[in-house]
Amino acid sequence: MNLDKVFANNEKWITSKLEKDPCYFENLSKGQSPDILYIGCSDSRVTSEELMGVEPGEAFIHRNIANMVVSIDLNMMSVLNYAVRHLKVNHVVVCGHYFCGGVKAAMQPQDLGIPNPWLRNIRDVYRLHKTELNAIAEENDRYNRLIELNVQEQCINLLKTAAVQDAIKHRGLQVHGWVFDIRTGRLIDLHLDVDHLLKDIMEIYDLGE
Repeated sequence: MNLDKVFANNEKWITSKLEKDPCYFENLSKGQSPDILYIGCSDSRVTSEELMGVEPGEAFIHRNIANMVVSIDLNMMSVLNYAVRHLKVNHVVVCGHYFCGGVKAAMQPQDLGIPNPWLRNIRDVYRLHKTELNAIAEENDRYNRLIELNVQEQCINLLKTAAVQDAIKHRGLQVHGWVFDIRTGRLIDLHLDVDHLLKDIMEIYDLGE
């Protein structure tokens, strides 16, 4: 890609925004009040704002390999706490996607070097659900199901945090698990039973007052 084209595209984008609203950037600079924290994958094919159809300022975005919520990832935890406790988003979304390279890599029995510690978190998801996954004969179907289960487990990891527990209790924060289907462009809501998931873990992970 010629990077000069990026700056040319930026100028066109500025022009298109100002044609619709001459005060667009002035208003944008006054602050943000997003309704959604979106935790997605870094995959270049999964453009978070575009696939949701949201404008700048409407979603706080965090992306990493395979949309993971890892408790010792300071970056992830900082984003989560800032979005939930300071920006006071009303929805936290974990969005995976089919054909995820991170999940695929975690399914391979090989040493991948530096990514190993990160991918181990996905392998742990496989271990938790190995009975269900090993019963799926078709590899592609097993791959897609692990992608869905990974989203579910990352939502559970969100529910284990004090910030999310407090926001659910006191102001009705909602946690959602989605999958983006690259083959069709559709967002799929996994309709996770968050109340049941939360109740199931609270005996051990209750961090409330």
